[in-house]
Amino acid sequence: MNGRLGRYKDLAWFVAKYGRADFVSKVLHGEESASADPAGAEAFARDLESLGPTFIKLGQLLSTRADLLPPAYLEALARLQDNVEPFPYEDVERTIREELGVRISHAFVEFDRLPIAAASLGQVHRAVLRGGREVAVKVQRPGIHELIENDLAAFHEIAKVIDRLGAARNVDAARILEEFRRALLSELDYREEARNLVTVAHQLRDFENIVVPLPVDDFTTARVLTMDYVGGTKITAISRVEWTEVDGAALAEELFRAYLQQILIDGVFHADPHPGNVLLTPDHRIALIDLGMVGRISPQTQEQLFKLILAISEGRGDEAADVQVCLGERREDFHEADMRRAIADLVGRFHGLTLREMNVGRVVIEMSRTAADHGLKMPPELALLGKTFLHLDEVGRVLDPEFDVNASLRRNASSVMRRRMMKSATPANLFSAAMDVREFAERLPGRVNKILDSLAASDLRFKVEVIDQGSIIEGLQKVANRIALGLVLAALIVGAAMLMRVPTSLTIFGYPWIAMLLFLAAAAGGFWMTWTILAGDVRKTRAR
Repeated sequence: MNGRLGRYKDLAWFVAKYGRADFVSKVLHGEESASADPAGAEAFARDLESLGPTFIKLGQLLSTRADLLPPAYLEALARLQDNVEPFPYEDVERTIREELGVRISHAFVEFDRLPIAAASLGQVHRAVLRGGREVAVKVQRPGIHELIENDLAAFHEIAKVIDRLGAARNVDAARILEEFRRALLSELDYREEARNLVTVAHQLRDFENIVVPLPVDDFTTARVLTMDYVGGTKITAISRVEWTEVDGAALAEELFRAYLQQILIDGVFHADPHPGNVLLTPDHRIALIDLGMVGRISPQTQEQLFKLILAISEGRGDEAADVQVCLGERREDFHEADMRRAIADLVGRFHGLTLREMNVGRVVIEMSRTAADHGLKMPPELALLGKTFLHLDEVGRVLDPEFDVNASLRRNASSVMRRRMMKSATPANLFSAAMDVREFAERLPGRVNKILDSLAASDLRFKVEVIDQGSIIEGLQKVANRIALGLVLAALIVGAAMLMRVPTSLTIFGYPWIAMLLFLAAAAGGFWMTWTILAGDVRKTRAR
């Protein structure tokens, strides 16, 4: 209870400080956000960071909500780090004994007492298993689960009050809190991170210069994660002298290609590639660590995202706006014409930037924000993608300050499209397509009969936007002629099949001559019909 009261006090202080802020009032009343002060955004992020792990994670979630916060706040929150003081080694021993059922000395031949990294949820120690395998052991901070449960309970009470009072016209506080709760509890279960490690490592197995550690299943539980130890240094801590020995341009290109594959082909991607989670190994490769947060994208959304990224890279604002409309959910106050003009202007300004000023993540986040300001609610995965690209741009510039994101997109577009097509050509998809074709063939005669019956009864109607009677009649005549010819050819084939059983003195290729003539006539008619259709289509294409 005391812990919860303390949290209420912290929340009261935070609300008192920011409750009347301009960006908060605009969010609560569903108004278009003004440009925010970057200094104020950084102060907001620091205050969240000072309140502990739950607030840090809340800030990281809010960094993906371009429909709620101005771009300056999104960028400040996306850079939130949670480096804290490590907890005592005795707590590490107790947690491992409780989770693995053995003492540290029985499971490991070596176990460093000092952690190599410490964060708000846990810390990491280097160790060696009895078989000689060098590993990193991530141990959850004692009492963190109870602390977060208390914080979530306090948030829940506040969210109920906000929704009950109707203080936020544009925010569903209870739904946002539930989304946050699921994400945070998933991150507290290290078994989920172990599954993410396996998934991403399998996806990136063909990228020689990218390393993802694999978990050790027998030494992994909800509160302890044991995985391969990857030696390396954070890329932001590498000296300029060391960078002269590294091919940063090649690493940046390969890392960008790896993320394009994760996002546009595999549909599962490492969603938190900030510089602290990207290491340079001693053999000059890139190591991705801390996969507690991943994004998932459906195949349908992947297709639209591919179009969106290409449209942004080539400065085609109208096409980018088309994709935004397809991806978004229209609200009652949706103003499509205004949104399209704003998106086209945004993409045009982005395309005109110099190489050093380009940032794909920022433009994706601003596009989501612009769409929300004009009444179009964008899917959460788009904002998460923007945050991922925001970090990826930062990492790419550390690896190669001259890295051209747009040029890389154009270089890899054909490869991505080819791999997407190969992925879709699976036996299951081919079988499904064959089933659809069979269903179409089975229903075609009945549908043709219905069309002919409607034609005979003069009851066939078409709904068109622009009426051109001559073209419609000409088109109907062509359709009717082709249907009639198709029925005649079908009748010839059926008749030939029936006459196959009638013996005749004259045969062709060992079959009754009448049946073979009917088959040949049907084949000739089919070839002629196909030729006229294809030739007509070619003429129309050339005419256009």
